[in-house]
Amino acid sequence: MSLFETSERIDIRGVEVLRGALDRLAQEALVEDLRAVARVAPFFHPETRRGQMSVRMTSAGAVGWVSDRKGYRYAPRHPAGGDWPAIPPRLTELWAGVLPDAAAPDTCLVNYYGEGARMGLHQDKDEADLSLPVLSLSLGDEALFRIGNVERGGCTESVWLRSGDVAILSGAARLVHHGIDRIRFGSSDLLPQGGRINVTMRVARSGQGAAP
Repeated sequence: MSLFETSERIDIRGVEVLRGALDRLAQEALVEDLRAVARVAPFFHPETRRGQMSVRMTSAGAVGWVSDRKGYRYAPRHPAGGDWPAIPPRLTELWAGVLPDAAAPDTCLVNYYGEGARMGLHQDKDEADLSLPVLSLSLGDEALFRIGNVERGGCTESVWLRSGDVAILSGAARLVHHGIDRIRFGSSDLLPQGGRINVTMRVARSGQGAAP
């Protein structure tokens, strides 16, 4: 994994953004890895109590994140059946390079944002141990990342995430509300059809392995 010293680190309400954490070659290699994941576990549109989400989603790892009219949860199998594929080694190497003291992730969520897709403000709180960090990687088109507060409501701050950027939610910022307001469709040529891939790794279950 081509992880190098970034030229800029941004702190927004405790969320650390590593600008350009991955170079172009590393991004292209990861896109190929994620295509292999999607061949085993195809992208699907998650359902919520309010209807269908605008992003398409899949997962890798011991468990994957699913959503339907019953609610949000981690599940050991894809909604269409079959186990989730393993997390690609290049992604676990990225995790170890950025979070060397953290336990290894057991799940990797992959969201695809097409033109017009967004993600409302939410907390990542379905995991067994909320003290463990979340690592988010952006690939493809730029996305307006909005960060709020631990409690719902109040003022927010936003930053444009670019392809190769990594964001880390940890410590006091682990439970901040956050979301994607919009993407600049066509702002990157990494994905031939345009759009953005967001890769999010975390430890979903309690008692997961030791630090890598």
